[in-house]
Amino acid sequence: MSELRVDLLTGAPVVIVGPRQDRPNLPTDACPFCPGGIEAPEPYRVRGFTNRWPPLADGRAEVVLYSPDHQATFASLGVDGARLVIDLWAERTHGLGSRPDVAYVLVFENRGAEVGATIAHPHGQIYAFADVPELPRRELGTGRCELCRIEPGEQLVARAGGWRAWVPRAATWPYELLVAPVDHLPDLPALDDVARDDLATVLVDALGRLDRLFAAPMPYMLWVHQRPTDGQTWAVAHVHAHVAPLYRAAATPRFVAAGELGSGVYFNPVEPARAAEELRRA
Repeated sequence: MSELRVDLLTGAPVVIVGPRQDRPNLPTDACPFCPGGIEAPEPYRVRGFTNRWPPLADGRAEVVLYSPDHQATFASLGVDGARLVIDLWAERTHGLGSRPDVAYVLVFENRGAEVGATIAHPHGQIYAFADVPELPRRELGTGRCELCRIEPGEQLVARAGGWRAWVPRAATWPYELLVAPVDHLPDLPALDDVARDDLATVLVDALGRLDRLFAAPMPYMLWVHQRPTDGQTWAVAHVHAHVAPLYRAAATPRFVAAGELGSGVYFNPVEPARAAEELRRA
């Protein structure tokens, strides 16, 4: 029920998914992700399943439930709860990436109605693409691993073992975070127990700081870039997470406007070093 088209002016791919127009939006009667709901009929700690309203065909879109607690957030899961989510991310990356029709597995979360989350229950999603999408391909196409060269310095926000979270020097979003291991690890399945615990710790820490920053839940978009699964070597692949928080001040969104979308040049109103300092204090 989806069709891949290509913009004739830019060459950018667009997937037309008409049936998703009819998917439920912010249901108020009952949460389908709470235990006993339509998508979680049995008790669970974490749960993954095929998206009932898939943007990609053939079972290549999945939902990941972080917790049975409707009021939970990723940060409130604690390290043990976050580790369960990371294990499921890694398991489904391997499972979907092993398919011959999948070249790239994108793990992501939209947190908050302000960034398009249609259900408040804590959850994320996984898309399995037939080709490597443009943004990760652009990161991989530099010929060298830039993440291995970065030293966050004053823009460091949090650290746990071998993982760091920092505000990028050229951040697009005011309180944007980049989360990556110091070691050159290619993807989520490649993380050992220690690395998964450290990732859980730094994500719980960093995302908790975003909520404390303005003393309110921070709407954000989070996505994980990792090694493609198309069978090529991709020696520069270094797993990492991007976090794009929506607010630039308390209850004040950072809107992306026409001048930015029309030019491809973005204007960030918060200096990254200042953003990092505020997050360290939060």
